[in-house]
Amino acid sequence: MNLQLVLLAVYSVALVAIGLWVGRLVKGASDFFVAGRRLPAFLVFATVLAANIGAGSTVGAASIGYQEGLGAWWWNGSAGIGSLVLALWVGPGIWREARRHGFLTLGDFLEQRYGRGVRGAVGLLLWLVTPFILAGQIIGAASILHAVAGVSRGVGATIAMAVTLVYFVAGGLLSSAWVNLVQLVVLLAGFLAGAPLAVSAAGGIEAFSTAGHLPPDFTTMWQGRASITWLALLGPAFIVSPGLIQKAYGAVDERALRLGIGAAGVALMLFGFLPPLIGMAARVLYPELPNVDLALPTVLVNDLPPTVGSLALAAVLSAEISSADAILFMLATSLSQDLYRRFVRPDSTDRTVLRVARGAAVAGGGVALLLALVLPTVVDALKVFYSVLTVVLCVPVVAALHSRKVGRPEALTSIAAGLSVMVLVALVAGPAGIGGWSPALVGLVASAVGFAAVASVAKRGDA
Repeated sequence: MNLQLVLLAVYSVALVAIGLWVGRLVKGASDFFVAGRRLPAFLVFATVLAANIGAGSTVGAASIGYQEGLGAWWWNGSAGIGSLVLALWVGPGIWREARRHGFLTLGDFLEQRYGRGVRGAVGLLLWLVTPFILAGQIIGAASILHAVAGVSRGVGATIAMAVTLVYFVAGGLLSSAWVNLVQLVVLLAGFLAGAPLAVSAAGGIEAFSTAGHLPPDFTTMWQGRASITWLALLGPAFIVSPGLIQKAYGAVDERALRLGIGAAGVALMLFGFLPPLIGMAARVLYPELPNVDLALPTVLVNDLPPTVGSLALAAVLSAEISSADAILFMLATSLSQDLYRRFVRPDSTDRTVLRVARGAAVAGGGVALLLALVLPTVVDALKVFYSVLTVVLCVPVVAALHSRKVGRPEALTSIAAGLSVMVLVALVAGPAGIGGWSPALVGLVASAVGFAAVASVAKRGDA
């Protein structure tokens, strides 16, 4: 057994131990879902940033960097921009509503503004698509284990899923927040040490311009429509993500929310340069990789000093697992709180809801594990989730914060119009969309138009 595999095993056991220890403090639904609303700014920062830096931000961003170069910054940069909007605009408004009404999930907020039908529709849609993003995290973790120990994707995915499930099921947001703090320290240290050494191993920054097999715009950060596409896909998704909003609910006050999530957004934008640089180094060193998701782990295993490489590998594994627990959080809450407690057993006790939430996490993890075995790459898995999240939630959530005169017809029309148009464009025009407009961006416009049209009709009817 090699040293890197031993270190990863020890690290994984440590994460589970911390999660189980903190899980002893969970006494009820409030502790599990929103950490008792007592997270200080540094824990909000840690749990949000750790959740945002996952398989897409590491393995996925490196694979895009391998293919397209420095323009891959927009994958993480767009998420950071969305996080800043959440911190400074959307988050504080929703936090005040959550504190006033005792909300535990985004579904509580949607029901209070639009009724139980909208809550049920959104909860069901989220439960159907969230396993795709969880599968993306598991694919990323499996790629690390494959590079280190040669294990198959199935075995690697199963190990990663098991580690995440154990500590999340123990304590929900409370366990995740403290485990995420440990993961974040390892993650940032690994990438800050690994990225410069990877670039050096490839021959330095100048190698990105002189290697003959690289695209002409490989070192160009702004890549026109591609950059706009990433911003349109990821920016709104990180403004209205149910998992991030629920972490915002856990903040002890508005100041902790603004500082924690705002700092996480800035950090994510700075971090956004590191995985693409490693992917670009991999393109110079290994121009014929059979799978672009192997760009990051291949360099970390083969081209860095063993100590730094092990730290960086632990950092990537931290990223995948920390994001996976945030996604399990969405699965658990959408089924237990938004669907089961609201529509199946409204009189259920906290103990019953917690049992359903933990069962939902295990079931969702099983579905994601199956998807991880059939989806080709991390980015393919994540695009499905981010597209649906943007189209379904962005317009209704933002509108709810700024108008008390809109209701269920507007929200349901917005969701239906956005989803149907997005699916139609994807089927007819493919992932490229129409005229450079991706299916998700066209769907978002259709969602806004549908919402505005119904609101206008209702306004004229009231006149």
